[in-house]
Amino acid sequence: DTLPPVSITYAQSDLLKKEVYLFERIDNSAREAMKHMRCIVFLRPSPDNIQHLCNELKNPRYGHYHIFFSNIIPKPDIMKLANADEHESVKEIQEFYADYLPLLDHVYTLSLKRISSVGTSWDRSALKRSADSLISVLLGLRKYPVMRYSNKSELARGLVNSTYDIMKENSHLFEFRRNDTPMLLILDRRDDPITPLLNQWTYQAMVHELIGIDKNRVDLSEVPGISKDMREVIMSPEQDSFFKDSLYSDFGEIGIKIKELVDKFQRQQHSTAAIDSISDMKKFIDNYPQFKKFSGTVSKHVAIVGELSRIVQDYNLLEVSETEQQMTTQTSHTEIQQKLTRLLRNSKVREIDMIRLVLLYCICYEGQSGFSPQQFVEMLRNRGVAEGRCKLAAAIMNFGGRAVRGGQLFGEQNTMALTKKYFKGLQGVENVYTQHKPYMTEVLQQLVQGKLKESDFAWHGGAPIARVGEIIVFVIGGITFEEIKAVHQWNISNPGNKVVLGSTSIHNCQSFLDYVVGN
Repeated sequence: DTLPPVSITYAQSDLLKKEVYLFERIDNSAREAMKHMRCIVFLRPSPDNIQHLCNELKNPRYGHYHIFFSNIIPKPDIMKLANADEHESVKEIQEFYADYLPLLDHVYTLSLKRISSVGTSWDRSALKRSADSLISVLLGLRKYPVMRYSNKSELARGLVNSTYDIMKENSHLFEFRRNDTPMLLILDRRDDPITPLLNQWTYQAMVHELIGIDKNRVDLSEVPGISKDMREVIMSPEQDSFFKDSLYSDFGEIGIKIKELVDKFQRQQHSTAAIDSISDMKKFIDNYPQFKKFSGTVSKHVAIVGELSRIVQDYNLLEVSETEQQMTTQTSHTEIQQKLTRLLRNSKVREIDMIRLVLLYCICYEGQSGFSPQQFVEMLRNRGVAEGRCKLAAAIMNFGGRAVRGGQLFGEQNTMALTKKYFKGLQGVENVYTQHKPYMTEVLQQLVQGKLKESDFAWHGGAPIARVGEIIVFVIGGITFEEIKAVHQWNISNPGNKVVLGSTSIHNCQSFLDYVVGN
């Protein structure tokens, strides 16, 4: 459980610089004994890990041990370890609160694919994992928050209660000096089923949507003509400065940045071509590791942007995305029906895009006069879409339709409000493909303004507070890179109400559809 957080945070070369030479799993019983080495143990304090560590201490393979747990370790487990340490090889035990996968400086995830057992009831292990991660974040940030949660969500209510129970049981750990009043806000993916369905047009989001990112790894093995050494690449902001600087750049900007990157590489390559003396050779050898790394960076991003461009062009994504965005602003129903009909008949449109268009129609136009999703579901069948996938139209309504979701996804549903929303979508838009704003942004705005309705987002215990400080947001059911970008922009504009964003997973459209079906 702790290997992914370490590998995401540090490159192996970074760890080698700190004289960490060997990485082993605690459950690998075939490890060789090396008494001359010190061992740093970093574990989640789960029952299995405690038992593995007890077995290790009874028969130590290393000289001595420095033990770090990623969360609160119960006192009975400390006693177990003390009894197992017959050789007195343990030098220290500490709690180092990092029970999550850190993605960016303001984002973490748990990579949980399934969270509920039946309908809106938590899977017990997923609930414990989610509550434990929140406790770890709060202790790491030294925050004792007030709590609000999506009032219509049983999952949110269950997580708030579990988190509060752990805080109460370990109240001595939460005796922080309180300079402000932080807020823990629990949201449910059901309250906004629109955002995960949309195509994306910023770099990190596009890569995840069209190719896929899993723990900073991108699988390019299906890319036509890809070289063997490029079949899997690392996309880490901590290890790739170009990626870090381009996370939120739109697709047009990326094309310009890639050209500048290639031009820079060509200049550097030309400068290394002339080696006329011993000093030139020495300089080349000294700079070669950086040159080789730069070469790999260029090759990686050229390959990825090339594949993104191919997908956009081959599958008519510009028109598909424009129609998606128009649906989120609830453009004329008749106009959207005509566009949907045309796109569903277009052989260039991918199956995943046909499905997302129909599902967006179901959510955005539910209850309007002439609402008829069945005709579009029938068009999916005519295009050869499997029956199970056609049933996603009904599944999305059961998951996040008007009767199920909480909050006000489309605001007050009256003619004047819809007209204002439509014209707001037309004014000040930098790009017609990115005019949609996640519902989370509106919730945060209402929260700091004191306008968030208690009927939509209930308080957990205690009296409501007048002023909110730092905000920890946790979304049950997954977040998207569009929401991650929105929070990044929020933090720049609202330094007094900075947000740390966490979730059970990071979605693209396909993983979201899997979640809708599986939960």
